[in-house]
Amino acid sequence: MPTVLVTGANRGIGFEFARSFAADGWRVHACARNVEKSKEVRALDGDVVCHKLDVTNGLKVASLARALAGEAIDVLINNAGVYGPRSGFGETDYEEWAAVLQVNTLAPLRMVERFVGLVEQSERKTVVNISSRMGSITENTSGGAYIYRSSKAALNMITKSLAHDLAGRGFTVVSFHPGWVTTDMGGESASIDPVESVDGMRRVIAGLTPADNGKFFNYDGALLEW
Repeated sequence: MPTVLVTGANRGIGFEFARSFAADGWRVHACARNVEKSKEVRALDGDVVCHKLDVTNGLKVASLARALAGEAIDVLINNAGVYGPRSGFGETDYEEWAAVLQVNTLAPLRMVERFVGLVEQSERKTVVNISSRMGSITENTSGGAYIYRSSKAALNMITKSLAHDLAGRGFTVVSFHPGWVTTDMGGESASIDPVESVDGMRRVIAGLTPADNGKFFNYDGALLEW
């Protein structure tokens, strides 16, 4: 039975990842800060194990990695993320910026560093970082969104460095733009729902090969510019 670990699994894209993988017979480790309050996650059918986890707390992340020692994790999905203040030039809240970087940028690297041994034990050895098209320097044609854009651009750089550093150990590390999704972050005007987003990403994940290591994908499989 393959195993996946998903952060931010209590709602939106993370929840749909957990539901979808569980429905297909995967063992799912569903992680979130308030997972114990999410009736939807706890009610999922299948082999779903819920973990209360704040990805910005290094001690908690290390503790969970130790608790799962010996269990192979085929796919690690760093999904937990925040948008932060929607402020423009001249209105930057630098303390909030640091908080967003903790979740969107530092936490994914922390998760990989702590869980690398468990992923290495698996057959698939896949790390998926949920990024955003807004982190693409090439595609930034409108400016603004300094906090969110910078956090995802930095995450993309982490993906690229991990791809190089872990290639010799058989890993495939990729970033995804999940699309503009109808979640708390994306809002009701977004163009796709979590089911369409996750279905697309799962098709890409299922077909990944070592040749895809270090790539940046749209949810539908199209390659994106960094």
